[in-house]
Amino acid sequence: MSGPLVVLVGPMGVGKSTVGQLLAERLGVAYRDTDDDIVAEQGRTIAEIFANEGEAAFRAIEARAVARALAEHDGVLALGGGAVLGPRTRALLAGRPVVFLDVDAGEAVRRIGRDPGRPLLAGDPQRRWRALALARRPLYTEVARAVVDTSRCTPDGVAEAVLAALAP
Repeated sequence: MSGPLVVLVGPMGVGKSTVGQLLAERLGVAYRDTDDDIVAEQGRTIAEIFANEGEAAFRAIEARAVARALAEHDGVLALGGGAVLGPRTRALLAGRPVVFLDVDAGEAVRRIGRDPGRPLLAGDPQRRWRALALARRPLYTEVARAVVDTSRCTPDGVAEAVLAALAP
């Protein structure tokens, strides 16, 4: 099966983008983030898509972006936090080198702050983050070959742990 060397999944604030870029540098490959793909294709932010079309429309756009990236990209790929919600996406991830980056709620909220670009966290970010992470955890673990906790690690340490987890 061709496709990405590494696919990173996990909740927002876990460090997928930071770690993904480090992994790509270390592996000498390109980095790609499906959230960036969506923004470039749609010409608007994810928050704007949520506000104007709703979450269901965003998830359909996201599913297409993930399928396209899995087919086209052979480097390091980071997926948006909710990408695993779709059964078709989870099926496409089966058998791939997927790593679930995990983090505790306090650390995630510290990293994210009150980012207005994260519409699912509006109001009470920590409570909403916990609810989302709890609901999605079984889906992250379903698709992942390995789990790496990023809570108390530097990005370099997380990148090393990912490489070790995927080593034969």
